[in-house]
Amino acid sequence: MQIHVYPEEILYNVLAEKITGLIEQTLLVKEIFTWALSGGETPKKLYNTLAGEPYREKINWSRVHIFWGDERFVPFTNNDNNAKMAYDSLLSKIPIPPEQVHRIWTDVEAEQSVKQYEQVLRDFFDTRETTFDLVLLGLGEDGHTLSLFPGDPIPNEQHWVSPVSSDKKGIRITLLPGIVNKASSVFFVVTGEKKAGIIKEILSTETPPLSYPAMLIQPYNGELHWFLDTSAAEFIT
Repeated sequence: MQIHVYPEEILYNVLAEKITGLIEQTLLVKEIFTWALSGGETPKKLYNTLAGEPYREKINWSRVHIFWGDERFVPFTNNDNNAKMAYDSLLSKIPIPPEQVHRIWTDVEAEQSVKQYEQVLRDFFDTRETTFDLVLLGLGEDGHTLSLFPGDPIPNEQHWVSPVSSDKKGIRITLLPGIVNKASSVFFVVTGEKKAGIIKEILSTETPPLSYPAMLIQPYNGELHWFLDTSAAEFIT
């Protein structure tokens, strides 16, 4: 695990450079680059950066396949939909073939959506030693990541995708730790002083293992990076 701390005003450019370099290096040895996106305000700022120059032209988007780590089960037209946010901030502004964007469908029943998305992922990754080339993750103030929340049971790990629901959070569809931990690289991106306390707990060796869902993300053979702004990193040394 590697921890990177930057002022927020340069964090997104640093990340954009890291991702651009990772894509370039991967495409030297593989035909495509597979990337699972995250929802949230912090990733949105990164997507806005990637949609601008020089990254819009620097990245070979024709060889990139886009996926999502989780999705709120609301229509694509709803502003809470993670795919809509990514389309508005990034995907509508870059030259990526539409058939290479694999979103989680919310215009069918949730169970059907789960089956469809799992099949898409199996078609891509079932015969490979690794899954995604990059998974981008955020972190909630409560320590949740993807749509896995503290205190909730982790669904059946025989599957890669699962529905989760509660009265408070509504219905969501999420990747499970098993498929994420087979990724080549996982980048957590966390900003803001409100998350400094939870960052300290998650990254502390004194915190009991598996206290928070984010602690379940430990790539088997891949790299794990935490990108923090100075506010989020306030309590770590």
